[in-house]
Amino acid sequence: MLIFLNMPSRRLPLVNNEIYHIFNRGITFQPVFIDKRDYRRGIGLMKFYSVLNPSVRYSQFMLLSQNNQMMLLEENKGKDRLVDILAYCLMPNHFHFLLKQNMENGIEEFVRKFEISYTRYFNVKRNRRGPLLQGQFKNVLIENDSQIMQVSRYIHLNPYTSHLINDYTLLQRYDWSSFKDYITSSKSVLTSTDLISSLFIGKNVYREFVLDHADYQRRLGDIKHLIFE
Repeated sequence: MLIFLNMPSRRLPLVNNEIYHIFNRGITFQPVFIDKRDYRRGIGLMKFYSVLNPSVRYSQFMLLSQNNQMMLLEENKGKDRLVDILAYCLMPNHFHFLLKQNMENGIEEFVRKFEISYTRYFNVKRNRRGPLLQGQFKNVLIENDSQIMQVSRYIHLNPYTSHLINDYTLLQRYDWSSFKDYITSSKSVLTSTDLISSLFIGKNVYREFVLDHADYQRRLGDIKHLIFE
């Protein structure tokens, strides 16, 4: 079970071809994603900014028809990527990314653009000013396959651990995480599933790996304030 609290600020640069758990939360624990439009904007920004030098600015991208947006995203799939998004989960007051860095400063650039663009959107929509997220994002280096498996499970269980979903068998219906990309046959344009999927015999095995740990992770989440300062 992995609980990440009060992690120190980054001191060492993030390294190419390494995998990191990236996370940040709303300043003073305030909500970051409030309605479906917010979550959709977050997902859209992740798709858009994972690519090096997108063809258009995001403000221009949003003016395109849905068909043209999909065509542009398909076109971007052939471009160099700052990061591969191995897993993610957007929650009401925080987010988790499991990212592989593909080029120098790729994670820094991706997260910076994501956070700046999303904060601008959120502030304009709600007529507010100032920062939305808690300063510099936090990161943990993933050092082996076991950690990749465990962190992906931790990320995918977040909606259940936080009591956002009360039946863990419904986690695949949570639209704002990559769990469904690992256990269904649909091909994701956002999540790079090959690496984690290769560590399991099949989709059902990964599903059971995640769900069998659900109640344990929730119980530990419920008492974390008793065991961490």
